[in-house]
Amino acid sequence: MRMYDVILKKRQGIELVDSELQWLIQGYVAGDIPDYQMSAFLMAIIFKGMTPKELGAFTMAMAHSGDMVDLSAIKGVKVDKHSTGGVGDKTTLVIASLVAACGGVVAKMSGRGLGHTGGTIDKMESIPGLRTELSEEEFRNQVNNIGVAVIGQSSNIAPADKKIYALRDVTATVDSIPLIASSIMSKKLASGADAILLDVKVGSGAFMKTIDDARLLAQAMVDIGNANGRIVKAVITDMDRPLGQAIGNALEIAEVIQTLKGYGPQDLTHECLVMAAHLLVMSEKGDYDTCYSMVQTALQNGAGLAKLRELIVAQGGNGQIVDDSSLLGTAQFAYDIRSSKAGYITHMNTEACGIASVMLGAGRTVKDGPIDMTAGILMHKKTGDAVVAGDVLATLYANDESLFEGAETAYVQALTIGPEESTAGETILGFVE
Repeated sequence: MRMYDVILKKRQGIELVDSELQWLIQGYVAGDIPDYQMSAFLMAIIFKGMTPKELGAFTMAMAHSGDMVDLSAIKGVKVDKHSTGGVGDKTTLVIASLVAACGGVVAKMSGRGLGHTGGTIDKMESIPGLRTELSEEEFRNQVNNIGVAVIGQSSNIAPADKKIYALRDVTATVDSIPLIASSIMSKKLASGADAILLDVKVGSGAFMKTIDDARLLAQAMVDIGNANGRIVKAVITDMDRPLGQAIGNALEIAEVIQTLKGYGPQDLTHECLVMAAHLLVMSEKGDYDTCYSMVQTALQNGAGLAKLRELIVAQGGNGQIVDDSSLLGTAQFAYDIRSSKAGYITHMNTEACGIASVMLGAGRTVKDGPIDMTAGILMHKKTGDAVVAGDVLATLYANDESLFEGAETAYVQALTIGPEESTAGETILGFVE
């Protein structure tokens, strides 16, 4: 088999067979196929796409390029949830706690943030003492004991994806639905869950800017999962404004706690309840109405909050933060951004809001770069809210006062304030299964 022939077939739009795709991935990971040939193949995908059969085989070959996590020793239907990335998206810990409190089994591997998007593992590491790296045995035992574990991905999960993504990043081949879908799903398939709920974000803070593209991506990922024996459902959610009120690691953990105590932001609470209910349906706990009622009860009676404490303690963290979120730490300096005029917030450039938080130190611009766990933004006004001159739009937090000026400029430019009243719109935009 020659790489030349594989590239030519894809360029001509001829469907590749499973053995060709497996050979391609194995050869690239082994170093037998050079970057310039893989780049040509990726560019051919940009122009010709992939059939569902090709995409399923390509993704599974990437999944099998490294460790395939075996969760068979865990009792019950193992469920996972994945978000395509957003700003203020701290749903994982709320959802995982509620689902586990209702008898679901959540075995989740999460990632770190990069650029304007936050990462669950970074947020969890703002909790004093908490470990996000567990051995497979520790991971399985914890899920069996308390019904939930959330850890960082193994370094050898889908290594083909890591190598291909680095190449896509420098060859203008990131913007491809088949390549995005295979990147996400290769890691999910390798992680071992039986059922996967995908939170596909759309809007100014998401990679998918239109609802049509979000649906195409969601359908591609659902098809990949189903073709490989997994139960997969996608929820399309709005990221045309940040989710909740907090952006930044410790600030978002505090908001998770508030939400599980029953007084979190309405948009965040609603998304979490809906997605938790769907995960319980996928866990075979009942129909949707029954499962929604179950998660509502777990929120109202404190069972979800108790499960969060149990999760934190099991992974070595200080469970007292559930009672006193000040133990998460507070930035040394705070600065209020005030509105210069009256009107209504008609739009928020969510990506720019996330960048403003990164400018304060809350995110990283390079892989494995340092972050300030206490830095971030607390938003007091969002899309649809009325403002008058002098109102506090947001409070910035940082440990270096010199960072406020640039972050304020970026945040203010992200907001559109107009004279006409506007509404925020729905946060959940559709489902694909």
